[in-house]
Amino acid sequence: MLIAVPTKRLFMKITKKSYTALFPCPVVLVTCIDSTGKPNIITLAWAGTVCSEPPMIGLGVRPTRYSHKLITNSKEFVVNIPATKIIQETDYCGITSGKDIDKFSETKLTPEKADNVKAPLIRECPVNIECVLKKTVSLGTHDLFIGETVQVHINQSILDEKGNIDFTKAAPFTYNQGEYWSLHKKLGTYGFSKNKKEH
Repeated sequence: MLIAVPTKRLFMKITKKSYTALFPCPVVLVTCIDSTGKPNIITLAWAGTVCSEPPMIGLGVRPTRYSHKLITNSKEFVVNIPATKIIQETDYCGITSGKDIDKFSETKLTPEKADNVKAPLIRECPVNIECVLKKTVSLGTHDLFIGETVQVHINQSILDEKGNIDFTKAAPFTYNQGEYWSLHKKLGTYGFSKNKKEH
Protein backbone atom coordinates (compact mmCIF):
# COMPACT_ATOMS: atom_id res chain seq x y z
CA MET A 1 0.00 0.00 0.00
CA LEU A 2 1.41 3.40 -1.01
CA ILE A 3 1.49 6.15 1.58
CA ALA A 4 1.34 9.76 0.45
CA VAL A 5 4.27 11.85 1.61
CA PRO A 6 3.57 15.52 2.35
CA THR A 7 5.07 17.71 -0.36
CA LYS A 8 6.88 19.91 2.13
CA ARG A 9 9.07 16.96 3.15
CA LEU A 10 10.73 17.05 -0.24
CA PHE A 11 12.11 20.47 0.63
CA MET A 12 13.19 19.82 4.20
CA LYS A 13 16.83 20.64 4.85
CA ILE A 14 19.38 19.99 7.53
CA THR A 15 22.10 22.42 8.51
CA LYS A 16 25.80 21.70 8.89
CA LYS A 17 28.75 23.63 10.18
CA SER A 18 30.41 25.57 7.34
CA TYR A 19 32.71 23.53 5.11
CA THR A 20 33.81 23.43 1.46
CA ALA A 21 30.33 22.53 0.22
CA LEU A 22 30.47 24.04 -3.27
CA PHE A 23 30.27 21.52 -6.10
CA PRO A 24 31.14 20.65 -8.79
CA CYS A 25 34.71 21.91 -8.95
CA PRO A 26 36.77 21.61 -12.15
CA VAL A 27 39.78 19.32 -11.98
CA VAL A 28 42.90 20.88 -13.49
CA LEU A 29 46.57 20.03 -13.76
CA VAL A 30 48.71 23.10 -13.14
CA THR A 31 52.28 23.16 -14.37
CA CYS A 32 55.01 25.40 -13.01
CA ILE A 33 58.82 25.45 -12.89
CA ASP A 34 61.57 25.76 -10.31
CA SER A 35 64.56 28.12 -10.49
CA THR A 36 66.46 25.70 -12.74
CA GLY A 37 63.57 25.30 -15.18
CA LYS A 38 62.54 21.85 -13.95
CA PRO A 39 58.77 21.46 -14.37
CA ASN A 40 56.24 20.22 -11.84
CA ILE A 41 52.56 19.31 -11.92
CA ILE A 42 49.97 19.87 -9.21
CA THR A 43 46.35 18.70 -9.33
CA LEU A 44 43.85 21.30 -8.14
CA ALA A 45 40.09 21.53 -7.77
CA TRP A 46 39.99 24.97 -6.18
CA ALA A 47 40.17 26.68 -9.58
CA GLY A 48 37.92 28.88 -11.68
CA THR A 49 37.40 31.88 -13.92
CA VAL A 50 37.41 35.07 -11.86
CA CYS A 51 37.34 37.75 -14.58
CA SER A 52 36.38 37.92 -18.24
CA GLU A 53 38.12 41.15 -19.34
CA PRO A 54 40.98 40.55 -19.09
CA PRO A 55 40.45 36.80 -18.78
CA MET A 56 41.76 35.63 -15.41
CA ILE A 57 41.86 32.35 -13.51
CA GLY A 58 42.04 31.92 -9.74
CA LEU A 59 43.80 29.01 -8.05
CA GLY A 60 43.56 28.12 -4.37
CA VAL A 61 46.86 26.58 -3.21
CA ARG A 62 48.11 25.77 0.28
CA PRO A 63 51.39 27.56 1.14
CA THR A 64 52.76 24.19 2.26
CA ARG A 65 52.50 22.75 -1.24
CA TYR A 66 55.71 22.59 -3.26
CA SER A 67 54.05 24.24 -6.27
CA HIS A 68 53.10 27.26 -4.16
CA LYS A 69 56.75 28.25 -3.91
CA LEU A 70 57.33 27.61 -7.61
CA ILE A 71 54.41 29.77 -8.73
CA THR A 72 55.34 32.52 -6.26
CA ASN A 73 58.92 32.66 -7.54
CA SER A 74 58.30 32.19 -11.28
CA LYS A 75 55.14 34.31 -11.36
CA GLU A 76 53.55 32.11 -14.03
CA PHE A 77 51.75 28.81 -14.53
CA VAL A 78 49.77 26.80 -17.06
CA VAL A 79 46.30 25.44 -16.36
CA ASN A 80 45.90 22.15 -18.21
CA ILE A 81 42.43 20.59 -18.42
CA PRO A 82 42.69 16.79 -18.25
CA ALA A 83 40.38 14.31 -19.98
CA THR A 84 38.93 11.28 -18.23
CA LYS A 85 41.42 8.99 -19.98
CA ILE A 86 44.22 10.37 -17.78
CA ILE A 87 42.25 10.43 -14.53
CA GLN A 88 44.69 8.05 -12.82
CA GLU A 89 47.67 10.26 -13.69
CA THR A 90 45.69 13.29 -12.55
CA ASP A 91 44.94 11.74 -9.17
CA TYR A 92 48.58 10.69 -8.76
CA CYS A 93 49.78 14.26 -9.33
CA GLY A 94 47.52 15.37 -6.49
CA ILE A 95 48.70 12.90 -3.86
CA THR A 96 52.47 13.10 -4.43
CA SER A 97 54.93 15.96 -4.07
CA GLY A 98 57.11 17.24 -6.89
CA LYS A 99 59.69 18.06 -4.27
CA ASP A 100 60.45 14.36 -4.03
CA ILE A 101 59.72 13.00 -7.52
CA ASP A 102 59.55 14.00 -11.18
CA LYS A 103 55.82 13.72 -11.91
CA PHE A 104 56.27 13.94 -15.67
CA SER A 105 58.62 10.95 -15.53
CA GLU A 106 56.41 8.98 -13.14
CA THR A 107 53.16 9.53 -15.02
CA LYS A 108 54.64 9.45 -18.56
CA LEU A 109 52.81 12.70 -19.31
CA THR A 110 54.51 14.81 -21.97
CA PRO A 111 55.73 18.39 -21.40
CA GLU A 112 55.51 20.72 -24.39
CA LYS A 113 56.94 24.20 -24.83
CA ALA A 114 54.51 27.05 -24.21
CA ASP A 115 54.46 30.25 -26.27
CA ASN A 116 54.61 32.94 -23.58
CA VAL A 117 55.63 31.31 -20.30
CA LYS A 118 58.40 28.94 -19.29
CA ALA A 119 56.11 26.45 -17.56
CA PRO A 120 55.22 23.64 -20.00
CA LEU A 121 51.93 22.50 -21.47
CA ILE A 122 50.83 18.91 -20.95
CA ARG A 123 50.35 17.29 -24.36
CA GLU A 124 47.79 14.77 -23.13
CA CYS A 125 45.46 17.55 -21.94
CA PRO A 126 43.18 18.81 -24.75
CA VAL A 127 43.18 22.39 -23.42
CA ASN A 128 46.13 24.35 -22.02
CA ILE A 129 45.88 27.90 -20.67
CA GLU A 130 49.05 29.94 -20.20
CA CYS A 131 48.83 32.38 -17.30
CA VAL A 132 50.96 35.16 -15.81
CA LEU A 133 50.57 35.71 -12.07
CA LYS A 134 49.00 39.10 -11.34
CA LYS A 135 48.13 38.92 -7.66
CA THR A 136 48.32 36.67 -4.61
CA VAL A 137 45.75 36.94 -1.83
CA SER A 138 46.27 35.20 1.51
CA LEU A 139 42.94 33.73 2.63
CA GLY A 140 43.65 31.27 5.44
CA THR A 141 44.66 27.67 4.78
CA HIS A 142 45.02 28.60 1.09
CA ASP A 143 46.43 31.48 -0.92
CA LEU A 144 44.58 32.64 -4.01
CA PHE A 145 46.78 32.97 -7.10
CA ILE A 146 45.16 35.17 -9.73
CA GLY A 147 46.65 34.67 -13.17
CA GLU A 148 45.91 36.49 -16.40
CA THR A 149 45.40 34.27 -19.43
CA VAL A 150 47.92 35.11 -22.15
CA GLN A 151 47.44 32.16 -24.53
CA VAL A 152 45.03 29.24 -24.96
CA HIS A 153 45.87 26.00 -26.77
CA ILE A 154 43.06 23.67 -27.90
CA ASN A 155 43.33 20.32 -29.67
CA GLN A 156 41.64 20.55 -33.06
CA SER A 157 40.17 17.08 -32.50
CA ILE A 158 37.80 18.38 -29.79
CA LEU A 159 36.39 21.30 -31.80
CA ASP A 160 32.91 21.23 -33.34
CA GLU A 161 31.98 22.51 -36.81
CA LYS A 162 31.72 26.07 -35.45
CA GLY A 163 35.18 26.00 -33.90
CA ASN A 164 33.90 25.71 -30.34
CA ILE A 165 34.95 23.09 -27.82
CA ASP A 166 32.82 19.94 -27.99
CA PHE A 167 32.78 18.96 -24.31
CA THR A 168 31.77 15.38 -25.07
CA LYS A 169 35.05 15.04 -26.96
CA ALA A 170 37.09 17.02 -24.43
CA ALA A 171 35.76 14.71 -21.68
CA PRO A 172 36.59 16.88 -18.64
CA PHE A 173 35.68 15.77 -15.15
CA THR A 174 34.90 17.37 -11.82
CA TYR A 175 35.74 16.96 -8.16
CA ASN A 176 32.72 16.57 -5.91
CA GLN A 177 33.75 16.56 -2.25
CA GLY A 178 36.30 13.77 -2.52
CA GLU A 179 34.95 12.06 -5.66
CA TYR A 180 35.70 12.45 -9.35
CA TRP A 181 32.64 12.77 -11.62
CA SER A 182 32.43 12.96 -15.39
CA LEU A 183 30.10 15.19 -17.40
CA HIS A 184 27.36 13.48 -19.41
CA LYS A 185 25.27 15.75 -21.61
CA LYS A 186 24.35 19.31 -22.43
CA LEU A 187 21.18 20.51 -20.72
CA GLY A 188 20.87 23.93 -22.32
CA THR A 189 22.76 27.01 -23.41
CA TYR A 190 23.19 30.36 -21.67
CA GLY A 191 20.01 32.41 -22.05
CA PHE A 192 17.81 29.50 -23.19
CA SER A 193 15.16 30.28 -20.53
CA LYS A 194 14.51 33.73 -22.00
CA ASN A 195 14.30 32.42 -25.55
CA LYS A 196 11.86 29.75 -24.45
CA LYS A 197 9.56 32.35 -22.88
CA GLU A 198 9.66 34.50 -26.01
CA HIS A 199 8.43 31.62 -28.13
